[in-house]
Amino acid sequence: MSVSGSMNPRIGVKDLCYKPAGVQPCLSKSFSSVFYTKNLQATGSPSNLLPPANKSVAAIVFGDGSSHSKLYPLTKRRSEGAIPIAGNYRLIDAVVSNCINSNISKIYAITQFNSTSLNSHLSRAYSGTNLIKEGFVEVIAAYQSPEDKGWFQGTADSIRRCLWMLEEYPVLEYLVIPGYHLYKMDYQKLIDVHRSSKADITVSVLSKRRNEDLGFGIFELDAKNQVIKFKEDQELKASKSISVEDSKELDNIARRNFPSMGIYVINRNTMIKLLREYFPSANDLKSEIIRGAVSLGLKVQAYQFDGYWEDMRSIEAYYRANMELTRRTNKAYNSFYDRDTPLYTLPRCIPPTLVNDAVITDSVIADGCILSVRMKRKINHPVSRNSSLCFSHIHFMFPTMLLVFETKQRCKIKGTVVGVMTRVADEAVIEDSIIMGADTYSHQSCPGIQVGIGEGSVVRKAIVDKNARIGKNVMIINKDNVQEANKEAEGYIITGGIVVITRSAAIPDGSVI
Repeated sequence: MSVSGSMNPRIGVKDLCYKPAGVQPCLSKSFSSVFYTKNLQATGSPSNLLPPANKSVAAIVFGDGSSHSKLYPLTKRRSEGAIPIAGNYRLIDAVVSNCINSNISKIYAITQFNSTSLNSHLSRAYSGTNLIKEGFVEVIAAYQSPEDKGWFQGTADSIRRCLWMLEEYPVLEYLVIPGYHLYKMDYQKLIDVHRSSKADITVSVLSKRRNEDLGFGIFELDAKNQVIKFKEDQELKASKSISVEDSKELDNIARRNFPSMGIYVINRNTMIKLLREYFPSANDLKSEIIRGAVSLGLKVQAYQFDGYWEDMRSIEAYYRANMELTRRTNKAYNSFYDRDTPLYTLPRCIPPTLVNDAVITDSVIADGCILSVRMKRKINHPVSRNSSLCFSHIHFMFPTMLLVFETKQRCKIKGTVVGVMTRVADEAVIEDSIIMGADTYSHQSCPGIQVGIGEGSVVRKAIVDKNARIGKNVMIINKDNVQEANKEAEGYIITGGIVVITRSAAIPDGSVI
């Protein structure tokens, strides 16, 4: 005999039914499909059937991926969502801005690993502002309680343990999204596909990249874009070892395989049932909950996304995304300059960038920078009476004396993203690099190496993390073309041929990397 689920006091509709252990569970009509059918019969039109997204959808944003991030050492003291991008922004700003621009005003940010910087940024940037009308950005940091004495064990576990807070608002769907990817998406289109297909879960997949696991699994779709199978990277590798006779069938399957973006729309009651009743001990959302939903026979629909998307799974991907911003290419993320879908971030009370004498080409310069810091050079030049000096084709006559004058050399910046409050001294050359900037200005009278890029230094194809101190005449050029090296004790690592200067590292004068 079937046992029906409990009635939600706010919604008043049962969207799942289940049977005892050993019996295949079944899914009855979800709340959204019942609401959709009822209103479609009444109006004859699918428009305006459900409440707007700001009243019926809540976003759940994960600020970090895992404790073993491939973006290390950028994640040594911060979570993935807090990593700076394009000078002024953080990675999570792209996702929160997508929500705001899609009229989703209830946003929960779940954080755990190295979350101090991210929590501070979210609370300062989006709390108490007019960006989100009738909504909020609520940071839920990992916690322990009398019932749960450990930390969050995964994405599914974290949502389950936060359901008591998520259930406060009677929304219809949850939009679950990673907070460390760079892309622009109108989530309203995803939600419309979810509702029009009367699905229990809708997943977003990349339409341009087939049969490639980007870390969130692969969905095999049928002709109606409904998910019929979930696979992960290990299963894809195993399938490639089949016989030649089956290669034609493998090609047909590959054409139906789409990589997941890790973005899901899940009906409210479906989410609660899956987490609390069907899979109460599951920790991971993609490999346990989503896979389990497919195996249970729930309707899992796919939404194909064909826009720009960078998953930031590695230092190379992060570097590439920043470099695309400096080049005249259609591949670059374009919301930085989009009037209709702007990118929001923390407003800062810092001065505009000061450019004394610099040559800047194809670069992005953030606020508060000081470029080409003028250095006084005393040049002792004895001059006898009636002798002359020539400067820029102008002759001057002097009596015998000792000349002391100031020289001024340009710094050169090309194809580089320069972060907030970056200081670059005279004669420095920076090419194809990411300089994350600083949290404060350092006074020139302070002893030791100053924060920023020192006089005469050359930085090429590198990532310089925040508050790093690069001395004078330093060469960061990877002169031996090393692909991988761990010199963290010396203030840097090399990955994929890219030199990464760690946060607050000090590189002595004259060093060659």
